[in-house]
Amino acid sequence: MNYLIIILISYLIGNISSAYFIGKIFLKKDVRNYGSGNAGATNAIRAFGYKIGILVFLGDLLKGVLAAFISHQIDPVYGQYIGGIFLLVGHNWPAVLKFKGGKGIASSIGVMLFINPYLALICFAIGITIAFVTKIVSIGSLIGVSLAPIIAIIFFRPLEDAFLIFTITLSLLAIFRHRENIVRLIKGEEKKLKTK
Repeated sequence: MNYLIIILISYLIGNISSAYFIGKIFLKKDVRNYGSGNAGATNAIRAFGYKIGILVFLGDLLKGVLAAFISHQIDPVYGQYIGGIFLLVGHNWPAVLKFKGGKGIASSIGVMLFINPYLALICFAIGITIAFVTKIVSIGSLIGVSLAPIIAIIFFRPLEDAFLIFTITLSLLAIFRHRENIVRLIKGEEKKLKTK
């Protein structure tokens, strides 16, 4: 029963789309009508500018922390892992937005910040550095999250099986949500993000 409660709470928190609600509140606009149509921080930056985009990023990050925290309180052993995954499912496929959500990178960082802040900061540093150098957010996001299980195996021991499975799941979700970006990257068609 506890796991069911965790799944429901986390999925519902995931449905709180920062990009959608911040866009509606401050600009009276739906972020899904612009750019890639994605309800995430990168598209919010392209559609509404950096200030709104940073707010969206922080909002998605904080809901990841919140879901992991609540889930951990309900079940200290596996709760944060289950809650983290279903938070991302809710973020990526929110029922309240007709299952058209974001790609889960900021929320993944938030969940990981609660579970293992050192790994979260390492992956974030790698991802943001790559994104800054290449001006392509998707490649930084993909590499940053995809390296999580590898970095965990190398640097964090003893490594719990549940934690390893969790990091692998995070990576697979990120890769799946970025599958169109991967195709564009291969073709050399992925858009670069303008920087000031």
